[in-house]
Amino acid sequence: MTTRTQTTFAPPVMEARRWLDGVSFPDNMPLINVSQAAPVDPPPAPLRQAMADALTQPDTHLYGPVLGLPALRDELSTQWSVHYGGAARPDQIAITSGCNQAFAAAITALCDQGDEVILPTPWYFNHKMWLDMSGVTAVPLQTGADLIPDAEQARALITPKTRAIALVSPNNPGGVEYPDSALKAFFALARETGIKLMVDETYRDFDARPAPPHSLLSDPNWDDTLIQLYSFSKAYRLTGHRVGAIVANASLLSEIEKFLDTVAICPPQLGQKAALWGLQHLGDWLAGERLEILDRRAAIHDAMPILEQKGWVLMGCGAYFAYLQHPFAESSATLAPKLVQKAGILALPGTMFNPANDTSGERQFRIAFANVDRAGITTLFDRLAALDWPLASPASAT
Repeated sequence: MTTRTQTTFAPPVMEARRWLDGVSFPDNMPLINVSQAAPVDPPPAPLRQAMADALTQPDTHLYGPVLGLPALRDELSTQWSVHYGGAARPDQIAITSGCNQAFAAAITALCDQGDEVILPTPWYFNHKMWLDMSGVTAVPLQTGADLIPDAEQARALITPKTRAIALVSPNNPGGVEYPDSALKAFFALARETGIKLMVDETYRDFDARPAPPHSLLSDPNWDDTLIQLYSFSKAYRLTGHRVGAIVANASLLSEIEKFLDTVAICPPQLGQKAALWGLQHLGDWLAGERLEILDRRAAIHDAMPILEQKGWVLMGCGAYFAYLQHPFAESSATLAPKLVQKAGILALPGTMFNPANDTSGERQFRIAFANVDRAGITTLFDRLAALDWPLASPASAT
């Protein structure tokens, strides 16, 4: 017997970490790790103090409501509604143990074995992994050179088994920010065909646009079609405390509650209290974090000319990610372990974000730059530009 986990590929970040085994890095070439999109610094000191205070409260150590603390749902409802210029009631919000669990819970409530979900490629690998483990078919929707999916191309992929289209914006792995027009087109398509539009907005707080990223919540009946996913991990550096959210129809959340109660019973209380404190007190601090990420995004663009001279192409850049096309003859799957040994760079190959039969990933790398400052980005690009590996033929480079 072969189980669903056995037929699901290994976690890419864990696989990449194994490339470090037995490799030492000289003092003049320390490792540059751009493989994982997670802050490595702890939460800011005021938030850590608030968490310490929360540990003295008895209810922090007890089970809580399956769908999350009411105070956190209320606060997120208020701020979400203001941010998007729409209305999201507290009973339309559930708190989860991280955003991956939010996706898993929503898919479980929506899909049966043999159903289908459309995922633009390059896709977020954990979304693909959960669909595989659920017996749900991931239907790839190819994107063009700008990495923006097209709703009319998605229309051709919809079948009687399609239950949802799942988008990530700002995108992981591509970094691109989907225009409001694109999201509205997908929303209209999903409503017309009776399926759900899932929008994972884990990196929303680092969007470069000053205005709300989309206007979907301005539709008074948005919850008949839209499911939004969110993560507190990136905003407040709470990765180890696992706090995410689902914004959706209240009746769907009743189904999701069954999944959450079975898997985790409730989200971690300490993480929820930290997220609530962050929402209420860290607006200015988060704005500063956003500006720092935007500066690192600008540093990527500033450094690109040195790579462009060597045949590299910047396909997408935003939030935590730059997505690059390399000029070499070998597949990125082969080159990625070599990058560790030859250049002291740990990055994920595009093959980890594409179907096995899609060769475009062989020419691509994801660079997660949130933990690399301007100087580090310059060093990273200098090392990439110094690579003298055999180049792909002009025909294969297009």
